[in-house]
Amino acid sequence: MKTRVLAGVAIAAAASIALSGCVQSANASNGAEATPGSTSLNVFISGDTNVQDLWDKSLIPAFERMHPKITVHTSIDLHGEHDAQTQANLATAVKAHKTLPYDLVDAGFVTTAGKAGLMAKTDARGIPNLAHVPAATREQGGDRAIPYRASSVLLAYDTKKVTNPPKTLDDLLAWIKSNPGQFAYNSPSSGGSGGAFVMTVLAKYLSKSEQTQMQTTYDKSLESKWDAGFAALKDLGPSTYQKGVYPNGNDQVLQMLGSGQIQMAPVWSDQFITAQKAGTIGKDVAFTQISDPSFTGSASYLGIPATEPAAKKQAAEELADFVLSSQGQQLVAKAVSGYPVVPLSSLPSSVAEQFSKADPSKLRLGFQSAFQADMNAAWDAKVPQ
Repeated sequence: MKTRVLAGVAIAAAASIALSGCVQSANASNGAEATPGSTSLNVFISGDTNVQDLWDKSLIPAFERMHPKITVHTSIDLHGEHDAQTQANLATAVKAHKTLPYDLVDAGFVTTAGKAGLMAKTDARGIPNLAHVPAATREQGGDRAIPYRASSVLLAYDTKKVTNPPKTLDDLLAWIKSNPGQFAYNSPSSGGSGGAFVMTVLAKYLSKSEQTQMQTTYDKSLESKWDAGFAALKDLGPSTYQKGVYPNGNDQVLQMLGSGQIQMAPVWSDQFITAQKAGTIGKDVAFTQISDPSFTGSASYLGIPATEPAAKKQAAEELADFVLSSQGQQLVAKAVSGYPVVPLSSLPSSVAEQFSKADPSKLRLGFQSAFQADMNAAWDAKVPQ
């Protein structure tokens, strides 16, 4: 189940990826093609299978029942392994004024692509429910990104074995060294929970202004500031699971925590809550948030390609508007335990109570996506033994 990450692993498939968006695998929401007079949409997902399940099993069936003339399919680049190539292909298509084989994008790079003019502008005229999203959350993504759920990375721990969990990052690093083999994080390129841990350690050695720059702009020269953080991560390696074995993906970390192989790990809030509901994580496992700095979190955004034809853009906006409706937000909360991005007062009390302490507009942002890609490559080269 666990594999030691090898530095510099090449992805041979990258060379043959077409303009379709670097899709590794695709699932249709249903087998039928669009009938005459109807519109067919494709949602491109860069992420984990739980996000694709959210679309295929919850959002799309509910939307299609309400919009029988619109059919929706999904395609996925698992873990976003080809994000850099996807963005390059997107930029090439938009520059050439060509349409893409997908109509709505659910990916971490949406905000960056939007600010580069690669996504279409959106507002409450085309997506009325966007008016209900807090201004601060919309501003984080810009006017070409549509926030639709939020989550944060938390520190999960086994309460039977850890009675006094770390409260700060320094406390956590000290705990890891005092409890060798009991902490794990996945390689950052395989999932955001491990990426958040790496970013947080790097941020410890950055000034506030440097952190802000890395969240909002891209200046590769700033990456020299990462040296101290990567040295700390390499030094930490022998104290992690099996003296430096890094799980492949967020799910493997949760499985290790649930089976008692480790006592502590960074986890996504939504995946953790979902796992506890499913019983794969026991009630003896709890979570907390550290400080100085905290782990990262933010809203997740949807984007419509800038070259989307008018009729398709309207249908994509209808789909996005449904996702932001009370029904859509309840489906997001139920399927992936995503923080709602609309007022809790518009949701049933059971949902509102579950997320009463969540405020996606106040989550600590991670690095801008280009920095994240560089960080992942640098970690592969510098950290594993």
